[in-house]
Amino acid sequence: MNSPATLSDELFAQLQGAPMQQISQQLGTDAAQTRDAVGAALPMLLGTLGHNAAQPQGAEALFGALQRDHAGGGADLGGLLGSLLGGGAEAGSSPANSGAILGHIFGDNQQRAEDNLGQATGLGGNNAAGLLKLLAPIVMAFLAKRMQGDGMDAGGLSTTLGQERDVARQQGGPGGGLLGSLLDQDGDGQVGLNDLLQIGGGLLNGRR
Repeated sequence: MNSPATLSDELFAQLQGAPMQQISQQLGTDAAQTRDAVGAALPMLLGTLGHNAAQPQGAEALFGALQRDHAGGGADLGGLLGSLLGGGAEAGSSPANSGAILGHIFGDNQQRAEDNLGQATGLGGNNAAGLLKLLAPIVMAFLAKRMQGDGMDAGGLSTTLGQERDVARQQGGPGGGLLGSLLDQDGDGQVGLNDLLQIGGGLLNGRR
């Protein structure tokens, strides 16, 4: 296959090399554990965004946030990571902004997402939280670049992210399992109406 099957695969490939080494150094984890953790976190992040974008007004809110806060920077992922790790002031990349992005992605499930990732990968809760804060602005910048490059509107963004969510759950693995457990609030193994009512619009209420 000439191109990655999913957005998660594509972004994971772009993070190989120096960006992954920077993440590993920041977390204090070895290369293999870092790769595994990033490989699990990306489908959870992108899949949850796919769920958000399927909610009423969710795609429009995400589309607006990407246009307003993450588009047009033109920075490569390595540069964005350098800004994050070095405390740079690039828009959308400060630790505080990273936390805000996570809050909009996961809503009330942010702690659960961090704990589940920490347990599944052996990172522990603190390192898992740190990893998600590093990845959140990178995921958003990556999506903004893809959205612009492909000429997506809000509907196209919703469709693309919905496919990402569905493929992640179908393929399983750590990332798909984390996504499934996050979206399945009542623990019955299925995402049903009760889960959607619990999750509701709290996952994405627009930025700021």
